[in-house]
Amino acid sequence: MPEGPEIRRAADKVEAVIKDIPLEKVEFGLAQLKPYVKQLEGEKVLRMETRGKALITHFSNGLSMYSHNQLYGVWHTCKRNEIPGTTRQLRVGLHTETHSAILYSASDISIWPTQTIHEHPFLQRVGPDVLNNSVTEELVLERLRSKAFCNRALSGLYLDQRFMAGLGNYLRSEILFAAGVHPSLKPSQLDDEQLRNLAHHTLAICKRSYETGGYTVYTELREVLEAKGINFEGTRFMVFDREEQPCRVCATTIKRQTYNGRRLYWCSQCQAK
Repeated sequence: MPEGPEIRRAADKVEAVIKDIPLEKVEFGLAQLKPYVKQLEGEKVLRMETRGKALITHFSNGLSMYSHNQLYGVWHTCKRNEIPGTTRQLRVGLHTETHSAILYSASDISIWPTQTIHEHPFLQRVGPDVLNNSVTEELVLERLRSKAFCNRALSGLYLDQRFMAGLGNYLRSEILFAAGVHPSLKPSQLDDEQLRNLAHHTLAICKRSYETGGYTVYTELREVLEAKGINFEGTRFMVFDREEQPCRVCATTIKRQTYNGRRLYWCSQCQAK
């Protein structure tokens, strides 16, 4: 399932072709959305906001569309006259004179007045978005120390969208490795320096993945690995999906274990308990 960086990049892709341009045609594949077609045609997309794995499209007439890609949803952009043939089901089609942005396969979509979109049940229960520019390391630190989260094992906390929206399975492994903390520890078991280091890497790893299209390794190492001819999957991560391979830092064999029903990878040397 895509995580916060992938959803934000999808929003960027859509904004790049339709933002601030009148919509000549709007399509909805779900019956409950079809009454909004006439209200949205001729309007503009003002911006696309992400809250973790949810995307909110704000229109110029005071309406906003909530969509969640879930497991199979995907946004596709193209020139208006080059829409590809596909067996996927069209859920949303936003067409300007020259370009189209189409959401396929997703089913969790609804239209709200912009001023009340925050009342959507999902948005009410998720935490701050890890890629929102207003989110600081101090805010992450505050949440790590809060009564609601300080006694949760990090292995579970870093999958909980109520803690920080946009975190997910590969980010969990990569952040905990970068911070040098064992996944079974709780924030309350870490000292101040460890907590600040964890807060820093929580945002830094997510930002790096967003900026690089999915890489969490630091740039210098990535360049070295690519120079050796190693492919995208082989250069992308520090520990995630690298079971039984040597740690890129200390050469200790990377371990894999199931935490909270999801696979997690870590180095027993760099993340000693």
